[in-house]
Amino acid sequence: MIIPPHALEKQTLRAIAESFVLREGTDYGEWEATFEQKVQQVLDHLESGEAVLMYSELHDSVDIRPAREPGGAE
Repeated sequence: MIIPPHALEKQTLRAIAESFVLREGTDYGEWEATFEQKVQQVLDHLESGEAVLMYSELHDSVDIRPAREPGGAE
């Protein structure tokens, strides 16, 4: 189930983004992004619709996925 980012309080959405950044190994190209920059990028992708929040009832968890990925918004 997709959760609209605006349905969550800002603090909750930020905590989800921080958790995602801490567990995901991501290559940011030639320069290393700070933790804050990475979190802001995740929040920006959620805001723009490039990424979606997916809630799994089976695992009782929330994940962030690209919107174009199978199981994403498109």
